[in-house]
Amino acid sequence: MSNPAKISLRNVHKAFGPKKVLQGVNLDVAPGESVAIIGGSGTGKSVTLKCVLGLLTPDQGSITVDGIEMTDASTADRDAMLAKTGMLFQGAALFDSLSVWQNVAFGLIEGRGMKPRQARDIAIARLEDVGLGSEIADMSPASLSGGMQKRVGLARAIATEPEILFFDEPTTGIDPIMGDVINDLIVKCTRELGASAMTITHDMASARKIADRVAMLYKGEIIWDGPVSEIDQSDNPYLKQFVAGDIEGPLDLDLKHL
Repeated sequence: MSNPAKISLRNVHKAFGPKKVLQGVNLDVAPGESVAIIGGSGTGKSVTLKCVLGLLTPDQGSITVDGIEMTDASTADRDAMLAKTGMLFQGAALFDSLSVWQNVAFGLIEGRGMKPRQARDIAIARLEDVGLGSEIADMSPASLSGGMQKRVGLARAIATEPEILFFDEPTTGIDPIMGDVINDLIVKCTRELGASAMTITHDMASARKIADRVAMLYKGEIIWDGPVSEIDQSDNPYLKQFVAGDIEGPLDLDLKHL
């Protein structure tokens, strides 16, 4: 018998007034698996992620993490789920009022009550894991480049050794070379932790590198789901257009909002 899914979404719907964003999303992430949700702007990728994290409540459907229903979870169950997750935000989302090491150690100190001296040692070790030296530990995040801020954000995401990692457009806002560095670091850190990972991205180079499996979201539904190795062999016209980056094709592009 195969392992139950680490994260499971079943028939998830979410609307904002008359705008139906999610219209029956079904998706599983297995233990230790990395899944990327791809799709254009406005297709519901971020809403899906926010529903899993509990930042939004679905109008309908089920979301389970380790078999526990999250859509109506108690505060204790929700906190327990968040305690075993790490998150790399799109804009790194570092706290300007804290030093680099304090940002990395935030979950250790605030979430686990760890003493600052011990948390600092762990933070510096995690910075080294993402290729940053201890000399930046006491610097302000604002003094770092965008790529360095992303790496600090990744160090913070892995500092608590989470079982689940979420990546929100991890390569947005940085150049292609630094994007590739971030992708490599995500693969390295995820594998070393043995974590399950869910990434939302429109960057196919990133999806190909960091994911075991890709799911394409379009008009609120998963319209293709399969291993990365099968993307180029797929005859799904929507996936083919998205991967090729073509304007012409079956995708209903809302060019007014791109």
